[in-house]
Amino acid sequence: MPVFDFSSTPDNKSEAKCTYTVFRSNEAAASPEKPILILDNHKRTWKHHSCGIFTNPSKRTAFEFKEEDGTFHADILKIDARFVSLLKWLGENHITVRLSGENQAGGYAVYKIREIAFGGGTKLSAEDGFLQFMIDRLLASSAPEEEQAEEDQEEMGDSMKLTSLQSITDFMTCAGRTLPDNIRLWARRNLAVARSHEVTPEERRHAQRALSIMMNIQWKHNYFESIDPKEARRILDEELYGMERVKQRIIETIIQINRTHTLPAYGLLLVGPAGTGKSQIAYAVARILKLPWTTLDMSSINDPEQLTGSSRIYTNAKPGIIMEAFSMAGESNLVFIINELDKASSGKGNGNPADVLLTLLDNLGFTDNYMECTVPTVGVYPIATANDKNQISAPLMSRFAVIDIPDYSAEEKKIIFSRFALPKVLKRMGLHENECVVTEDALDAVIETFANTSGIRDLEQAAEHMAANALYQIEVNGVSCVTFDAAAVRSLLR
Repeated sequence: MPVFDFSSTPDNKSEAKCTYTVFRSNEAAASPEKPILILDNHKRTWKHHSCGIFTNPSKRTAFEFKEEDGTFHADILKIDARFVSLLKWLGENHITVRLSGENQAGGYAVYKIREIAFGGGTKLSAEDGFLQFMIDRLLASSAPEEEQAEEDQEEMGDSMKLTSLQSITDFMTCAGRTLPDNIRLWARRNLAVARSHEVTPEERRHAQRALSIMMNIQWKHNYFESIDPKEARRILDEELYGMERVKQRIIETIIQINRTHTLPAYGLLLVGPAGTGKSQIAYAVARILKLPWTTLDMSSINDPEQLTGSSRIYTNAKPGIIMEAFSMAGESNLVFIINELDKASSGKGNGNPADVLLTLLDNLGFTDNYMECTVPTVGVYPIATANDKNQISAPLMSRFAVIDIPDYSAEEKKIIFSRFALPKVLKRMGLHENECVVTEDALDAVIETFANTSGIRDLEQAAEHMAANALYQIEVNGVSCVTFDAAAVRSLLR
């Protein structure tokens, strides 16, 4: 990273060259040890909290401190590359801020920048708290490429939620370089359309809506921090009984992520009878990865346009389900839980929804018809569920590592009912275990009643029914406890 020569004049009022050093950082939080910027303090030390304005660091290299005994200037020595455009924006608009920093041997290390309510300066953003929003977004982003950090290029952009054109513009000015290149160029074009008076109001409205959706998504790099395998195992044991083969396969995925810091090339396809906990496994994996998740229920999607969105030429145009999922999550790294993948090939009308899924699963980028932009999908981890893998097309199957989920044995169902399903229901209803007692022969009767059904949903419903009946007898009949034997179970669950 180049270091420029300091050449500001004594009063710092005249034009000066850009003299600060730009350093690259990916720290998610600022501190005195890992500051946002460093100011010169060799002539005067600065207070822990100090107020003033930046004097446009793209041309000058100072912060103007407002002290009780006068106004003083301090050269900017270093700036985190992510914050160069933000400080330029603050300086150009004369926004009064309060710095929080610590005097060190190398300078005054600034780790907080807060706006002072208007402060006599021009506030461009329509939303209060825009500055704090921007700082949080920048800290959550990765440093721009080195050559980009050195350039003094104009960036244009939405609000917080970024909705107004002014706040979009401010966002692009301050943080445009943190966006993927194609999205940044797309945003410039759409911002021009949204401002233009040479297009229809409908076109302007669509452009502004698309910008608001896109700018509110944090487009993250495909880098994943290490995950504790022991914690992952604890979550799996908490959510699932048995299924050692499934748990091992998931832990293998975790270890792979820890080694490569990227997601595996293939998602997971969980195949098994209904009620065997496939969706529960998917939610557990999302929890382990610490990623937001969204679900796509393929049984209710019969038109690919539901996934890809509709073109802006239509009055009621809107983004598709996939783009809306990114918007709801607020970031590009998320788990897509695709339920009933075996129903994806039964599209009606204008095409096959399964073909759309292929573009999402290839990690080459997904294009929404409404957004008219290819968005990166390298941070998407798909987990699909299906009852019958023979109904899934070969191209879709090839995108997944398949895990067969067997049905539970009668003995496993007994353990799940007595140790997990019933205690969970009793806790939710506020019942003590000694208020609802299930004898051993009653437990056998429960399992026998649902011997011809797959999965454990019927067992969970039986636990709910028995606990509710016990609560009824305690509250209405005034009994202190209810004991279920085999006859009582058969009578209740018949």
